Amino acid sequence: MNTEVTVVVDAMGGDKAPQVVLEGVDLALAQDPQLTVILTGFAESIEAFAAERPGRVQAVATTEIIDSNEHPAQAARLKKDSSIVVGCQLVKEGRAGGFFSAGSTGACMAAALLYIGRIRGIHRPAIATVLPSPVAPVILTDIGANADVKPEYLLQFAQMAGVYAEHILRVKDPRIGLLNIGEEETKGSELAQQAYKLMQQSLPGFCGNVEGTDILNGSFDVVVTDGFTGNVTLKTIEGTASLMFDQLKQVLTASLARKLAASVIMPGLKQLKKNLSADEVGGAPLLGLKGSCIIGHGSSNAKAILNGIAVTARCVREQLPRIIEEAVV
Repeated sequence: MNTEVTVVVDAMGGDKAPQVVLEGVDLALAQDPQLTVILTGFAESIEAFAAERPGRVQAVATTEIIDSNEHPAQAARLKKDSSIVVGCQLVKEGRAGGFFSAGSTGACMAAALLYIGRIRGIHRPAIATVLPSPVAPVILTDIGANADVKPEYLLQFAQMAGVYAEHILRVKDPRIGLLNIGEEETKGSELAQQAYKLMQQSLPGFCGNVEGTDILNGSFDVVVTDGFTGNVTLKTIEGTASLMFDQLKQVLTASLARKLAASVIMPGLKQLKKNLSADEVGGAPLLGLKGSCIIGHGSSNAKAILNGIAVTARCVREQLPRIIEEAVV
């Protein structure tokens, strides 16, 4: 599906904004000729950029930024002229179908809930991320939106992530699992046991519990848990991958002989690093909203911004919120 689509991009979001965001926008425009971008941010950062790309980029100047150290909900309420809040308002008004930001995750979530709003019948929106597994993409949800959950919340997280896997990642009949400390249905907390029964009864594609060792081995397409556990799991995986590559680099550069050996296997290592890079994913969708909202990593480079915008556009074109509403509610 290659229809015209308009998305809002937060030009002020991310550690290297606005320059890296603008570079990513240019890459996205070159890749997708049917894409129009509305930039939100300081006038001096976006207006000249938009003027040089007439018909493809619009600038909506804002006067405030929400920093990552601010209280997300308070900032979203008080800083109504921030790039994040205005971006979500533009989606609410129908001027754009989706919003992408590499800014504060909490602020994006709070603003999206306040201004875009939940789909009626969705208990809680959930943040999903695509883990860059070397075997196959794996969706992990929730990764931080909901630290305290109920079994019925986990069921909806699984349903929404299943829709995302099928319609955005093109995974046919996604295999869905519940993160737990053992495979048996009697394992884990009371919450996990109740959620297991609920999913077993009413979730097509449910394949049982997932242990931590099975998250990245390709046995499951979707892994569901609460936001606290999901966030710890995600950061543990990211930290371990980073540490292993750092250690491997030290080992392979410790002597001339090892450097020569490394030159032989370097192409394979570079490909592996690319497969495991979060930049290839681009962003994490906040599922359960009336419009599409994708949250990028704060350290995103231009390629990650490109991929985040591309995912946002794909969600809009596929009408993901409508499909979730029809499938879940």
